[in-house]
Amino acid sequence: MSEQYVVKKITAMYPKLDKTYRYDKEQERSVSCGAMDDGAEYSVNFIMDDATAKALWLYMKTTYAEEKKKNWPEIKNPFKKTDDGMWSHKANLKGAYNGDKTKKPAQFDAKTNELPDDFQLTSGSIVNVAVKGIPYSGSMGAGCSLRLQAVQVLKLAERKQSNPFGAEDGYNSKEDNPFTAEVEEEVVAEVVEEPIEEPTKVVKKTASAPPTDDSDLSSIIDDWDDED
Repeated sequence: MSEQYVVKKITAMYPKLDKTYRYDKEQERSVSCGAMDDGAEYSVNFIMDDATAKALWLYMKTTYAEEKKKNWPEIKNPFKKTDDGMWSHKANLKGAYNGDKTKKPAQFDAKTNELPDDFQLTSGSIVNVAVKGIPYSGSMGAGCSLRLQAVQVLKLAERKQSNPFGAEDGYNSKEDNPFTAEVEEEVVAEVVEEPIEEPTKVVKKTASAPPTDDSDLSSIIDDWDDED
């Protein structure tokens, strides 16, 4: 078997590493399953640049050539080119081989600390991936598959919430707000420019002499009315 190879600084896409998954034809998507189920596997698709793709392809061709039997055909580059000029491929590990369960690929952070067993890698994360080349030839064709060994997370991408809707006419929360900051400033300016009235001076009245009879008491009440 070939030596382990590390594909460095690639972008992980649709990683399924926390448990085994299989493709469900009826649901037309991958679903979690038992390790012994048909099609069960751990997997990660990835995107890489030209230099990384060339080095990986050389490793795969060399590995195939070393174990190639006489009747095996030459192999072709299996990488797919993306719209932005990058290359995509996949590494996987079956849930079981010959009736024996496999050990799930280990996952580590950038400092080589092992991540929890239930850690879920997100699409868009930057990773290093350790693989082993497995040459094959048969009715399904010939090539060198990449058996997934381990993943190192260099930069974890934020998990994105899936959106089942398409854009339609209607409310748009990103449209400009008609109540701009300039209008608010004008309002503030108008308030500031209003003249401020000077405080009215309070004239203190000289206290009246103590009442001597009912007529004096009446005059004090009259004075209170005047002050109001």
